[in-house]
Amino acid sequence: MAHEIDLKNYKLHTDMVVETYDKEKTVKGITHKESKHKNILVEETRVEKEAEKAIGKKAGIYETITFQDVTDKDNYQDVLEVLVDTLKKVYKEIHITEDCKCLIIGLGNDQSTPDALGPNTVDHILVTRHLFSFGEVEEGYRNTSIFKPNVTGVTGIETHQLIKGIVEETKPDFLIVIDALAAKAISRVNKTIQITDTGIEPGSGVGNTRAEISKESLGIPVIALGVPTIVDAATICYDTIQYMLKQFSYKIENQDNKKLKFVMEGNQNYLNHEKNLSLRDKEKVLGMVGTLSEEEFKQLLVEVLSPIDYNLMVTPKEVDFIIRKLSTLIGSAINKSLHSSYNTTN
Repeated sequence: MAHEIDLKNYKLHTDMVVETYDKEKTVKGITHKESKHKNILVEETRVEKEAEKAIGKKAGIYETITFQDVTDKDNYQDVLEVLVDTLKKVYKEIHITEDCKCLIIGLGNDQSTPDALGPNTVDHILVTRHLFSFGEVEEGYRNTSIFKPNVTGVTGIETHQLIKGIVEETKPDFLIVIDALAAKAISRVNKTIQITDTGIEPGSGVGNTRAEISKESLGIPVIALGVPTIVDAATICYDTIQYMLKQFSYKIENQDNKKLKFVMEGNQNYLNHEKNLSLRDKEKVLGMVGTLSEEEFKQLLVEVLSPIDYNLMVTPKEVDFIIRKLSTLIGSAINKSLHSSYNTTN
């Protein structure tokens, strides 16, 4: 029977805190707030110590910004404004003042496009630390430096060790660490930014976790900023089946809608359709698998694909272009949030 399958060892990983708990239910130790800015959703999640074990995430502040197409000029500008405001909010929360020195770390491998977000972003950062050593710097600019440590597989050196050495030598007051993340929903890929004061574990998104980069390990505040650029094949399979069920429900409810008779099959947008199939209808369509809960269903797909090495990490075909846009966006937002005199047209 399906309910007797032991799936506890097959988990879908996510770096996104909003994917680790049910927002519709009260979870002890977690507070969740939402706000909308035009078509951009901003979610604030606060995780207390008592909730760490339940969701597998560290206690702290998590800000999640969800948007649509950043390749659209107007939408890009809207996301930029929201990201700047959110970063400033996080600085204030963790008591970062205007005279605090910042070191910005671009994690990842620039030879692998989905993992190049960090290195590409720091290429857009305004670096000023060396100018401070030459003399006075114009008011409104912060002491800022960058570092691209690459990945341990390339350097042979633990990323945390490299960063720790730089921190000890240059003595910044806080870090901003940028990295590519993993999600367990197709809809989040390249369309979500997560900011947290809890730090980061490099490589955790692809099951290659390295030493933690955090306030606890480095002794200074660490703000981690990331975008999910990949999902695994099990996630794609699960989401596709859910979209199929949603489409079935949409067609059943609208089978007598005369207006839809004039809309071609491929143009019927069912994504905003709220009503889902009943458990009985799901069982009719999917058989025994239709009786599984969401988590059980996802875990089953991982169990099927992992032993044969088919649970691939997948990214969209236009990822090169999107990473360039996201890197420019995040770099500009960091500059604008750190330097009150910075102009994004520079």
